[in-house]
Amino acid sequence: MGRYRSPVFPYRSLGASRARRRVVVVGAGPVGLTLAIDLRLRGIDVTLVDEDDTVSSGSRAICWAKRSLEIFDRLGVARPIVERGIIWNKGRVFHRDREVYAFDLLPEAGHSLPAFVNLQQYHVEEVLVGRAESVGVELLWKHRVNGLDLRDQPALTVETPDGTRILEADWILACDGARSQVRRLMGLPFSGQVFEDRFLIADVHMQADFPTERWFWFDPPFHPGGSALLHRQADDIWRIDLQLGRDADPVEERKPERVIPRLQAMLGADKRFELDWVSVYTFQCRRLDRFRHGRVLFLGDAAHQVSPFGARGGNSGIQDADNLAWKLALVLDGKAPERLLDSYDAERGPAADENILHSARATDFITPKTEMSRLFREAALSLAGEHAFARRFINSGRLSSACVQRGSPLNTSDVDAFADRMCPGSAAADAPSGNGWLLPKLGGRDFTLLRFGTEVDGPLASVEATSDEAIQRYDAKPGTAYLIRPDQHVAARWRQPTRAAVEAALARARGHAA
Repeated sequence: MGRYRSPVFPYRSLGASRARRRVVVVGAGPVGLTLAIDLRLRGIDVTLVDEDDTVSSGSRAICWAKRSLEIFDRLGVARPIVERGIIWNKGRVFHRDREVYAFDLLPEAGHSLPAFVNLQQYHVEEVLVGRAESVGVELLWKHRVNGLDLRDQPALTVETPDGTRILEADWILACDGARSQVRRLMGLPFSGQVFEDRFLIADVHMQADFPTERWFWFDPPFHPGGSALLHRQADDIWRIDLQLGRDADPVEERKPERVIPRLQAMLGADKRFELDWVSVYTFQCRRLDRFRHGRVLFLGDAAHQVSPFGARGGNSGIQDADNLAWKLALVLDGKAPERLLDSYDAERGPAADENILHSARATDFITPKTEMSRLFREAALSLAGEHAFARRFINSGRLSSACVQRGSPLNTSDVDAFADRMCPGSAAADAPSGNGWLLPKLGGRDFTLLRFGTEVDGPLASVEATSDEAIQRYDAKPGTAYLIRPDQHVAARWRQPTRAAVEAALARARGHAA
């Protein structure tokens, strides 16, 4: 089972029994690779260690949201991911044998990237590994962390084919997933909810003419009493999720003789397909109380876990990396105080809470636990076909979007009247700009002043926006300006900025001002 064959990456030895590195990233999944690439592009020497020497098995994460694609674009990897993957913006929701409603996640024109691209995690990881190698990340495969000493100089104990090594690090960035060894070694507990419901994931290879949309069924005729999800991936692989219930035996349900009849009932008895990957899973909505512990910081599933409904796991981890990289680079370059790193927890903690809330609500709607919850779901589904107000109650997974970091200590509050859409803490919106696009001109290595008309005297590079789409999305008037962070989030905005106002907001966003 499984058509994809991962490359085997070369083992490189640390050499000496004890070595020291400036920054060590633990875990070569999408989050760890994204973080390592971002740091390296900012001029930081970074070492990435992983216990394996291949990319992940099974497609695992498949839905990469627009914000993740924008981050990938800044890192130089969006093009191969978009070209290889399946682009989609639309979805449909079904109840039993009828369509309830359809939705479009990107209804307006003038964006360079789609709402979502579906691409198997192993393909994404392979692209990221290639980019990491090209920019000079030190990749240490077959280095398994099994010890951690945080006295004085942080040090990892790693097992390698050459024996045990001690790897000292100024900073340890734990991206080692849901079963994080770093988290376990530090004895850090998760808080939150564990769900007992079981779901079947089947990646199926087949030729099919279904449209490239997200299809979700509540109580379908082919799987009564449960739910089902259908997604297209690259290489003629289709992702199918089926709700099994709490009492399902995970060992039995993975067997082909159990899986194939379920899929035939869904796809049709005459549909030819091959199983590519099968898993039965339960999930958790939990998180660490804090993501920063001195010189150790946690990202992705090592820091927080959600259900898969809404594609919030991998995408939120990519945004963790995006949030942390520029801050750590400024600190290491001596351009910001170390307390700037506390804002990583202050911003990404609430983002994790938001993702957990949406994820838990989706799970409760998909798998109602009480008769009252079931009746509410039935009423919403019955009304939604003809009454738009009922559609907002239907929750098959609120699909991932960038968290608005309203309470960030790095924000400068509005002093002028603006529409709410692009408030401080928001991810900057893309728009046409000349012969290209606006977003690639913003952020990156430093802060940027986005202006609409008037030049502003000050210490920053500036970008002028003139397109109708940019003016509308940023609620701009002549003289309007936005301070954009290196991660392309809004830090401040003004109708008529002064140099003093820009410098004060810049100092705050770099962690110099309380």
